[in-house]
Amino acid sequence: MGRVRLEPITWDRLGDLLAERLLDLKPGDKPGDGSPWPRIAFDGAPAARPGDLAERVHEALRLRGRPSLVVGAEGFLRPASLRLEHGHRDVEAYYDGWLDTGALWREVFGPLEPGGDGRVLPDLWDPETDRATRSPYIRLPPGGLLLLHGPLLLRHWFPFDLTVHLLLSPGALRRRTPESDRWTLPAFERYEDETDPAGTADVLVRADDPRHPAWSG
Repeated sequence: MGRVRLEPITWDRLGDLLAERLLDLKPGDKPGDGSPWPRIAFDGAPAARPGDLAERVHEALRLRGRPSLVVGAEGFLRPASLRLEHGHRDVEAYYDGWLDTGALWREVFGPLEPGGDGRVLPDLWDPETDRATRSPYIRLPPGGLLLLHGPLLLRHWFPFDLTVHLLLSPGALRRRTPESDRWTLPAFERYEDETDPAGTADVLVRADDPRHPAWSG
């Protein structure tokens, strides 16, 4: 991380530059893949608000005439009976068992594989009501981009064509995480140790100060 040079930027400018970069991303660039739908990760702890950046990029792409679909990983959490089986503050369960990766593969990544029909389910489960969302499928045309945002995404081997990681220092992560959610912080420490998202992501954004981000370009 210390060897990465980060340049100050505004959020609006960052959204525009990422959109421009995605316009140049050729579908099926990854060897052996061939999907006509580029899939982008916006990875970061909830305190880093990766969904806000995904929405900015979505709007910038819309203004440039390129379709995209924003999907939040929080719409694919397991039911509470499974997530909270070992208690409301079980760090191991949060790290390994909250996200329904099978549903994401089936409803989001599967339809965007080569030969898929592009019909993506934008969300499956509402963690607040603990009920199915019953959202309609959305057809993403070939060349349209999937913008998936959420925490701990880079440890699941999802077939992303480009990854963006929003980095918070340990101090900033603690300050910006509500006290009721600070029990999750050890999961992000483990994520840093095991996955090194700052070192493996294609684009790194430091978001310690929400007013003044910096990025790796």
